[in-house]
Amino acid sequence: MVTFFQGLPGQQSVPGTLDFAGSPQKPRSISEAESETSMSEASSEDLMPSQEAPDGEEESVKKKEKKSKGLVNMFSVFTKGKKKKKDQPRLSDPEVQPKSRPELDGPLSTVEELKEALERGRLEVAWQVLALERQLEAAAAAGGTSDEELVWRQSKVEALYVLLRDQVLGVLRRPLEVAPERLSQALAVVSQEELEDRRASGGPLAAALEATRPRRWLQLWRGVVAEVAAERLDAQPATVPEGRSEAESRFLHMGRTMKEDLEVVVERLKPLFPDEFNVVHTYAERYHEHFASHLCTLAQFELCERDTYLLLLWVQNLYPNDILNSPKLAQELQSVRLGSLLPPKQIRLLEAMFLSNEVSNVKLLMTRALELESQRWAQDVAPQSLDGHCHSELAIDILQIISQGQTKAENITSDVGMQIKQLLLVELAALLRSYQRTFDEFLEKSKLLRNYRVNIIANINNCLSFRTSVEQRWQIPHDSLNRLVEPLKDLKAHGFDTLLQSLFSDLKPLFKKFTQTRWAKPVETLEEIIRTVSVSLPEFSELQDCFREELIEAVHLHLVKEYIIRLSKRRLVLKTAEQQQQLARHILANADAIQHFCTESVSAPTHPKSPRQPHQASPSLGSSATWLHPALPTIAEIIRLQDPSAIKIEVATYATWYPDFSKGHLNAILAIKGNLPSSDVRSIRNILDINTGVQEPSRPLFSLIKVA
Repeated sequence: MVTFFQGLPGQQSVPGTLDFAGSPQKPRSISEAESETSMSEASSEDLMPSQEAPDGEEESVKKKEKKSKGLVNMFSVFTKGKKKKKDQPRLSDPEVQPKSRPELDGPLSTVEELKEALERGRLEVAWQVLALERQLEAAAAAGGTSDEELVWRQSKVEALYVLLRDQVLGVLRRPLEVAPERLSQALAVVSQEELEDRRASGGPLAAALEATRPRRWLQLWRGVVAEVAAERLDAQPATVPEGRSEAESRFLHMGRTMKEDLEVVVERLKPLFPDEFNVVHTYAERYHEHFASHLCTLAQFELCERDTYLLLLWVQNLYPNDILNSPKLAQELQSVRLGSLLPPKQIRLLEAMFLSNEVSNVKLLMTRALELESQRWAQDVAPQSLDGHCHSELAIDILQIISQGQTKAENITSDVGMQIKQLLLVELAALLRSYQRTFDEFLEKSKLLRNYRVNIIANINNCLSFRTSVEQRWQIPHDSLNRLVEPLKDLKAHGFDTLLQSLFSDLKPLFKKFTQTRWAKPVETLEEIIRTVSVSLPEFSELQDCFREELIEAVHLHLVKEYIIRLSKRRLVLKTAEQQQQLARHILANADAIQHFCTESVSAPTHPKSPRQPHQASPSLGSSATWLHPALPTIAEIIRLQDPSAIKIEVATYATWYPDFSKGHLNAILAIKGNLPSSDVRSIRNILDINTGVQEPSRPLFSLIKVA
């Protein structure tokens, strides 16, 4: 999982978690100001009977709130984990629980006294304001009071409520800056007001009085939380680290701020707030709404490729996983259905943009990597040597480019990862075809370069790196994998053909000696052929082991094929059984020597003329072409046998091993047997008709041999 909250270079901690000190107060309306003015002009007798203030009442209250010490200091206070005082009251304590009705120990204060007390932040007088409201309702219900009097008295009560509301919401705007007792008072007032809203709902109201309930202070508090969320999330980051876009810095700031603020809500506010406030859910919803609003606005603009990716990364991965599902928040937010930061349609559009951008980038980078590699070939730069093998970084570069694109998509969602996988496989297939064409051009145009052959070996070795990495990275069906790497098979085959071309040219006149001497010295001729091959082998030691063995298999096939071609030239006709048996013995001896050379005792000593100090091969390269073993011995047996029926059995068996063995090839072999009647030749040849329809051979032999 990608985590943006840890290990980011240059990222400073978000200063001040849930610091509400600088939040502006909600402005008063004109009607509220007028109500306060009229209230200040009224005497206590205007609203209630004259009462003397109780003796000993304090004339002033010392302010308990401390000034904010700055965002950083506030954050440090929240994260140091100070222990709560033992005497700290909680909402579960009876003295701070909201009451169903005001309990007054003495007579009600005057309006002026209540106004002064509220302006000084004395929330304990809230119950007297409620008592005045109830007295007003009782007077209206009893009758006998003029409508003008009721309206006038109600304006005084509402003016007091405006003061009370502003004080309460001011405390709740910055709940961690006030003493716990004061926060408990504010919460209790809101709870009491909610009770009064429910009590007053549906009840009769005098015609002269204006409906003032429900006041919905709990809803007003939620609005305050929304304002706080906007202020916190919209704050500009202190610095924008170099190399990071403005959008990236905004994402990071908003994400860190939301995560840290919600953790403070869970740890510090939840224990203090009554359940009815649903404080964690409220903060989470308001922060989510503002975060989502910001991203929706951002998504309407034309984003650069990087910002498109970052937006998706936050919406689809970091926000739901690193924030909402973080260890401290996951359990608390399980029941909160916040949803996605962006609507599904917008997400699909951004995903399509990302996929298009990323695939284009991958294609461009792969093309550039291939161009740089081909330039090194053309400039005759020798390849690297790794563990004694010619090595090229092309496969590593290409697969890293693809892997990075795949990883970016998977970081968004696994579904986006699956979508880009198919697109990248298509681009990889196109790249491999381009690689093959570029390599073929190199083979054709660069034959005179000094490092021509070692660069061919390095590119053949690349085929293994490509195939192995693709198999490990993507679990794709075998057939699909074979189609994908088909260009690599052609590249390898063309490379083998080029590497072996000079060797096979050197062997051609040696094979001609078989027919030129009429098979008089087959042992000496074959020994010369094997010596020539042995001299050429050290150059191939820098191939990967699997390719070196495959190349020896190609040499093995070439030796068997050329030997059969010499036997099929129709220049040798033996009329006696003894002559045929002697030739059969020579063929068997040669077949055994070829098989032994290719599969058991082929060594690869260091080439004395090679400046690259090639890797010392193992004593046995081990051609795995066991399917070639019966090719020459069976021909020897056909030549040795004299009984037509026995020859038919050998021919029928031979045709099952080599389905491309045709009547033309059989005729060329039977031509050696000068004592075989034409009728027997026709009868033996017809045995191949029985095998007509056998599936084509997976590995050709006789289809490579042309006969007259």
